[in-house]
Amino acid sequence: MPAVSFLSASANIARHLPLMATRQPDHPAIKVPRGRTGDGRIDYLALSFRELDTEVDAWVARLQGHGVQTGDRVLVMVRQGLPLIAAAFALFKLGAVPVIIDPGMGRKNFLACVTRSRPRVLLGIPLAQLLSHVFRAAFKSVEIRVWVSGSPTARAGRGAQNSKLKFEMVSSRAADLAAVLFTSGSTGEPKGVCYEHGMFDAQVRLVRDTYGIQPGEVDLPMLPIFALFNPALGMTTIVPEIDPARPATVDPAKIVQAIQQEGVTNSFGSPTLWRKISRHCREKNEPLPTLRRVLMAGAPVPPALFADLQVLLPNGTAHSPYGATEALPLATISGPEVVGAGQGSDSLGTSAATAAGAGTCVGRPVAEIQIRIIPITDGPIVSLTDTRVLPPGEIGEIIASGPVVTQTYDQLPAATTLAKIQTPNNQSQTNGKTAGTPDSFAVSAPAGAAWHRLGDLGYLDTAGRLWFCGRKAERVLTADGPLYTEQVEPIFGAHPDVARVALIGAGHDRRRPAIVVEPRSRDVIATPSLRRKLVRELRALGAPHPHTDRIRLAYLHPHLPVDVRHNAKIHRLTLARWAVDQQGYEMDKREVPVSALKR
Repeated sequence: MPAVSFLSASANIARHLPLMATRQPDHPAIKVPRGRTGDGRIDYLALSFRELDTEVDAWVARLQGHGVQTGDRVLVMVRQGLPLIAAAFALFKLGAVPVIIDPGMGRKNFLACVTRSRPRVLLGIPLAQLLSHVFRAAFKSVEIRVWVSGSPTARAGRGAQNSKLKFEMVSSRAADLAAVLFTSGSTGEPKGVCYEHGMFDAQVRLVRDTYGIQPGEVDLPMLPIFALFNPALGMTTIVPEIDPARPATVDPAKIVQAIQQEGVTNSFGSPTLWRKISRHCREKNEPLPTLRRVLMAGAPVPPALFADLQVLLPNGTAHSPYGATEALPLATISGPEVVGAGQGSDSLGTSAATAAGAGTCVGRPVAEIQIRIIPITDGPIVSLTDTRVLPPGEIGEIIASGPVVTQTYDQLPAATTLAKIQTPNNQSQTNGKTAGTPDSFAVSAPAGAAWHRLGDLGYLDTAGRLWFCGRKAERVLTADGPLYTEQVEPIFGAHPDVARVALIGAGHDRRRPAIVVEPRSRDVIATPSLRRKLVRELRALGAPHPHTDRIRLAYLHPHLPVDVRHNAKIHRLTLARWAVDQQGYEMDKREVPVSALKR
């Protein structure tokens, strides 16, 4: 094939890599750990941007040799590292569609997602190929199998690597399907989110501009899929020594060594991972001076973690971007905004309000994003004219519109109808404005774009900041009114002996509010006197606040169930089912154990 020529009209996300290979050809693009040197340093396989671009062409040759074509759906089941990044960019370059499903969602959900997405190609390690034969029904659409080594340093193949050919990149429109990325399904069934090339472009632009990322920076992404942005951002990717299937087992010493050895300037990870890293750094008295920014997402970030990171990042700042698989980033907040810094009305930060039950502030909308709050509705909303905007301070559903907001779910028209509010081309773009509502709070969006209903509840304050109150599916509808997880859990989570806490609806009707507590020490669960003491102290924490004073039932759990992807999202609906057959503790002066079934 002739050498590639770049057309400015093409929105193909793959175009960024050869551009970076031209601008900074010898700069490291990716480093993959492969052991230790004699002096204990991490030994990396390193590829420059030019070498990574050549490796992508080698993958194109290999994929084409197996018959992969433009438009093919390709289920990607490879290890994080070189094969994930190089093969993904090769698929984009070919115009094929990577399908990314988190195997941590459980076998039943995973196989259902494979069946629904109907991949023609399986690009996978030997274990994935074996599974495709064991569960033939789910993989029946697969016609082509491309085997990939389980090594994170696996290359496309010697023959392809020695090829001098450059492959023509498919010219894609902004609206062309680029990938299908599945949600984790933490509060419902996992769904395939249809990403267009233009949406990936917008994500790169907004992430770069919001956080001031510059080409030449060094990133350590602790969620593999975020590494795919780095070639477009011109950042070096340091592949972390972490098992994506079990992120909570990470050795923080290895992460800290990589940050210090490679001069990492940027890192993304869940609050759970950064809590482990922060604890390690504090115990060892090891600050992280090279880091300019730490991004944390996947669950609300505790103010105490922000405070710890402010000390550990003498030359950097911790941030928490807000969004979802369907739309990211939407808003952002920094550590100083949470814990307080500087002068003026925001000098005390938002943490005090969070501790008092106001919810978690997730910051202000990023550029090009509009966020509105509408009344809580469980059914579909067909048009913007069918809803209205709530005034500042009133809790409702969070909806968002902008260039990173996806438009459809894959093969799930009913789910798309439920999650999207359409804005027809011929519809007025300021519908839903309530009398007296300022223009900045009017419901508006580009003609034809959809507003996404995030399934989250919250409110906007008078300063335009978004406050997250919890998932809509996890609110507890009591006889005295609704309770929201993020307005309850921080109050009880302030107890020093509590590792995690979850608000649930107890009983068969799920209408009695209760908390499920994971103590830091297993001794609390094993010792009756310690159990009663903890319950008594939790009652004292909840009593001063009217909404938590209503909670008089507590359960103790050795380890709250959480998602695999971030190891941070609590499965509260699972806990509610668990509690039906468990014994709880009445949070009164007697602390007498009671059965939730009898309440």
